[in-house]
Amino acid sequence: MDGDRPAGAGPPERPLHPAHELAPGKRPLLQPPRSADHRSQRAGGEDRRHRHAPVEHGNKADYWLSPWPGTEAALLLAIANVLIQNDWFDREFVRKWVNWDELLEDQEYLQFMVKEGWIGEADLPKATTFDAFVRLLKALYRPFTPEWAAEESGVRADVLVKIAEEIRRAGSAFSSHIWRNAAAGHRGGWMIARALFFLNVLSGSVATPGGTIPNAYVKFVPKPFSDPHGNVRVWSTIQFPDEFPLAYFEMSFMLPHLLKDKNKRFEVYFTRVVNPVWTFTDGFSWIEMLTDPNRVGLHVALTPTWNETAQYADYVLPMGLAPERHDLFSYETHAAQWIGFRQPVLRVLKEKEGQKVTFTYEANPGEVWEENEFWIELSWRIDPDGKLGIRKYFESPYRPGEKITIEAYYRWIFENSVPGLPEAAAKEGLTPMEYMRKYGVFTVTEDVYREYEKPVPEDVLKDARIIPDREAAMKEGAASGTAAADPKALPLDVTLPGVRPGVWTKTPPPKVNFRPYPGPFKNEHGEVRVGIVVDGKPVQGFPTPSGKLEFFSTTLKDWKWPEYAIPFYPRNKEERKKYFHIVSHVHPDFIDREKNEFDLLPTFRIPTLIHSRTNGAKWLYEISHTNPVWMNPVDAERLGVKTGSLVKVESEIGYFIDKVWVTEGIRPGVIAVSHHLGRWRLHEDHGSDRWNSALVRLEKEGSRWRMVRLKGVTPWASDDPDTSRIWWEEAGVHQNLIIPVQPDPISGMMCWHVKVRVERVDDPSRYGEVVVDTEKSFQVYKRWLGYTRPAPGPRGERRPYWMLRPLKPHPDAYRWQPQR
Repeated sequence: MDGDRPAGAGPPERPLHPAHELAPGKRPLLQPPRSADHRSQRAGGEDRRHRHAPVEHGNKADYWLSPWPGTEAALLLAIANVLIQNDWFDREFVRKWVNWDELLEDQEYLQFMVKEGWIGEADLPKATTFDAFVRLLKALYRPFTPEWAAEESGVRADVLVKIAEEIRRAGSAFSSHIWRNAAAGHRGGWMIARALFFLNVLSGSVATPGGTIPNAYVKFVPKPFSDPHGNVRVWSTIQFPDEFPLAYFEMSFMLPHLLKDKNKRFEVYFTRVVNPVWTFTDGFSWIEMLTDPNRVGLHVALTPTWNETAQYADYVLPMGLAPERHDLFSYETHAAQWIGFRQPVLRVLKEKEGQKVTFTYEANPGEVWEENEFWIELSWRIDPDGKLGIRKYFESPYRPGEKITIEAYYRWIFENSVPGLPEAAAKEGLTPMEYMRKYGVFTVTEDVYREYEKPVPEDVLKDARIIPDREAAMKEGAASGTAAADPKALPLDVTLPGVRPGVWTKTPPPKVNFRPYPGPFKNEHGEVRVGIVVDGKPVQGFPTPSGKLEFFSTTLKDWKWPEYAIPFYPRNKEERKKYFHIVSHVHPDFIDREKNEFDLLPTFRIPTLIHSRTNGAKWLYEISHTNPVWMNPVDAERLGVKTGSLVKVESEIGYFIDKVWVTEGIRPGVIAVSHHLGRWRLHEDHGSDRWNSALVRLEKEGSRWRMVRLKGVTPWASDDPDTSRIWWEEAGVHQNLIIPVQPDPISGMMCWHVKVRVERVDDPSRYGEVVVDTEKSFQVYKRWLGYTRPAPGPRGERRPYWMLRPLKPHPDAYRWQPQR
């Protein structure tokens, strides 16, 4: 179910995608590799994937599941049910690391489960023991049978049982992965991710060798020389709207609608290495925003490539690619925490040759800036005397009051923030900076498994207050009277009011790894929880309110979503209406096949292109330059089309016209169009790279936009001889323009799949035509906004303070205030 390409069950061998075809008789600039056999070739461990159309690695799977898009949670919970009913789960792991005791002690919620019809009165736990929890689990998930899931998802029941058996066999070595197609494709997609991780919890395969490791466990982020967190005392309802208090990231994809809806304006707006006009949905609304001075005063595009958004910028500032800048990075490549150091190639070369380089742009082709230097220079110009409180974050730690240099910025980090690096450098007679310049990478630790089991350090325990369990917490709370305190009267950085189990200290150990991590978990005494007690041992636990993996989410319950506080999926049509927030908006209930309605799957890609980042890769565009509509032969026959025919794909806000590729590699009722293609430009000689973009004309009448394709890719004369060798004409069709903003009402995630109607088009001149009504798009945004349950939260806050947020504001900013 890992998918940023279409997914599913097709034939084990398949023809080459038309985007990979070369023109007859033409000599390629770069010959793409071709495999003669795509059948499963794995040895040893088995590979189980959920997809709706074939991909290059999906063909290697032992089990290739093709559920109806958005029903994956049903399938996964049925597998979980098989594990639970047969006692094929890791009881000890679940007992130790799941917050089952919180659920059993919440009598109000247990009664809620009865009222909703999930369990009967006879299923209510008679005790607060783990065995009672297991009995409750069996009662709760008993209706989630493989046969029920087969009817809901379209995947055979016997296959689901076989996969459950495989997970049982794998045990703690069960590994799972999820990506765009399911989690970001559907309303309720976050529940699909939760249901999948539920299988890891049941199998005890969390941060284990061969299992699934939390990404932060294998990431190292060093402390910078300055830290502005907590200084911002204002809340931007444009970044984090009150309607989405549980959104994990800012809601940038619907910015044009937010500015219009709230009648706001940006004085200055930076698009930083992002191309929203093309990459995000509803690009015409972005064009309207970027060209309206009542919405954006000044638009600055920081970009390494010409692109569709840069065409609407007041300033286009070229930013350096990887070999043109300094940068730190730490990827989840293997079981270790490591840090890498990029360096601008030409600057390093000039400095090795003895030339003085003050700024990286002096060495880069085209005077391309590296971002760090740009922000340092801009900050000093905005706040030259420091009175605004900005400049101090860009002053040298070695020369107080002076502007920091790139060398000093990274030198301080390597000397002070990377454990073991100074010692490793000293062994070679190098400074930390010299070591990283020489090697470019340093391993911090390989001790990354089962971090939650690691003991709380002894030097922390000596000053800590330990409350071993919930029973002890209730006794202490009753004795002190703290349990009766009004949580609303407490500061909002008190994320755990009352008396809670845990290891508490007023002097937590200094933070070493500044990886993104939830928290802090703090009580009203000013103590921070640094661990929990499991079987009498103080251990680190998990960064959640309970310190454990949360089968029962008190956050969802407290923030007005109690019906989704446990892993769940509607069991019948009546429940799908009632719990529609976790039912895909392209569920078969909403698709009328007789009216030629389909689920458009726009979140896959052919494996040669990556968003806007491959915009300048001419050889990759020779390999892949068209994105036809994938269609099953059953649907093609009903519509009277064949490969190469034109079809009109129409959403509720507009349509595009594209060619068809008929293939059994996609299930009936679903069509798919690859993103990363459909580039366009307004001018012959600029706007996007000419080898990958069509020249178009935009027409606007009221809120109705129309894109007309004037011509495709053509050869041209330049100082690059390859531009005269271009043989292809295709550039694809920009499908994202017709996709409306569809924010998940709970997670805030854009729900990318879209319901469309498809019909045949006989006029070949209409290929590439796109028509969209932005007023209709705004109305769709308003409708989805109506599905939400806005802030404030239980204590009058805008958002749970413990949740991650870049540059987290001061707790005072979290206090909700009615919008004017």
